[in-house]
Amino acid sequence: MAVMGSLQRHSVTRVVVRAAAAQLEQAGCTVDVLDLAEEPLGLFNPDLSRGNPVYAPLRQRVIRASAFVLGTPDYHGGPSGALKNFLDHFWHEFSGKLFATLVASHEKGLTVTDQLRTVVRQCYGWTLPYGVSFAEQVDVAGGEIVSEGLRSRLAMMTRDLRVYGQLLARQRAEDLSGTDNCFMAKHR
Repeated sequence: MAVMGSLQRHSVTRVVVRAAAAQLEQAGCTVDVLDLAEEPLGLFNPDLSRGNPVYAPLRQRVIRASAFVLGTPDYHGGPSGALKNFLDHFWHEFSGKLFATLVASHEKGLTVTDQLRTVVRQCYGWTLPYGVSFAEQVDVAGGEIVSEGLRSRLAMMTRDLRVYGQLLARQRAEDLSGTDNCFMAKHR
C-alpha cells in the first residue's frame, strides 16, 4: 500500500509516491494507493473511529497489504497530521509488516524519517534502514522527477521493499499459521 500523506493537490510528495507505486507495479507487485485527500479519515478517536463507515473497508485494505510506502511532507520536523492519523487508526494491523518512508523536505527529512520509524516500531512493524528524502525544484519540478539521484534512490527503495517485503510477508504468514512461540503468535 502506498500512502499519500500530503493533502495538497499538487504536492511533490504525490509525484514521488506515484512514481514509487509505478515502479513496484512494474516489478510485479500489486499496489493499493491510498490518497488521504481523496479518502479522508476522521480524526482518530479510540471510542468512535472504528464505527466510522470508511473504517472497515479501509481496514481490510490495510490487512491485505504486506508492505507500506509512507509519503509525507516535512511539517516542522514531523510527518503530516493526515499520515499520523492514518497510522493511529491501524496500528494493530501493521504488526510484522514492512514500511518505507518518502519525505519531502528541504532539510533531508531526518527527524520525520526517525519519527516514522519510531511509530512503526511502536506498532511492531519493520522499516527499511534508510528513508528517501527529496526537495521541490531540486528533485521534483513541474510534476516530474528531475533528479537522477532521486530516481536511483527510488529504484533502490522499491527493490528493497519488494524483496524484503516478500520475505517478511512469508514469515509473517508462517508465524500466524504455525504453533511456534513467536511474537506473531499473539495475533493468531
